[in-house]
Amino acid sequence: MGWEVFGQWGGDAARVERLSGGVANDVWSVRVDGRLGVGRLGTRSDADLAWETELMVHLDREGLTVPVPIPTADGRLFADGLVVMTHLEGGPPATAKDWRRVAETLRELHRLTRDWPQRPGWRSSTDLLHAETGTRIDLGAMPSEGVARCRAAWARLSGGRTCVVHGDTNPGNIRMTADRIGLIDWDESRVDMPDLDLVLPGNAAGLEDGAYDIAAQASAAWEAAVCWDDEYSAKRLAEVRAI
Repeated sequence: MGWEVFGQWGGDAARVERLSGGVANDVWSVRVDGRLGVGRLGTRSDADLAWETELMVHLDREGLTVPVPIPTADGRLFADGLVVMTHLEGGPPATAKDWRRVAETLRELHRLTRDWPQRPGWRSSTDLLHAETGTRIDLGAMPSEGVARCRAAWARLSGGRTCVVHGDTNPGNIRMTADRIGLIDWDESRVDMPDLDLVLPGNAAGLEDGAYDIAAQASAAWEAAVCWDDEYSAKRLAEVRAI
């Protein structure tokens, strides 16, 4: 249906400007009822969008700073692939202290979502020890030697308690102010092992050397698999040590 569906947010709903950073989605700054928001139009299923928007509502209720769904005029949290969420102010982390605050926020996310149900259609890294596909991952498209390296990295991470991971904690997805840490762009969030979120600059999460190495290897393997086959994924796969 495209952006025509945006009219379901009210007669004054308007797009302002296209935002950079959208790969699988068309992302715009928008105005709804006079307030600034962000609209994201994509091809995710209703079940996928229900999982994401319900997670945002839960995290907001529990005190985390996240984009909150702005409902349609009749109260739905999304419609025909379009989600409209509140705009978060702030800038990226710039210091070691900033990154430690990010680590604390991620650990709170993990605490609040222990044993959360998996995002529909997704697989965790440890699921992929046996499964071949999940969402954008198709291990059958990768070289068998690369798959073996990825699975070995994920196997080292397995055995703990799962939770929701943000999945893409690059500086552009973090909105910091003096009193809060906001996390945006939950498009890659899923249920997985928490340490995957904690491979941060300067080991800001304070993982022990062995745990940091395991998480870093598993994270590189995930990004290689989910992005395969392009230059970046080949670079990440090269970082995954041979068995």
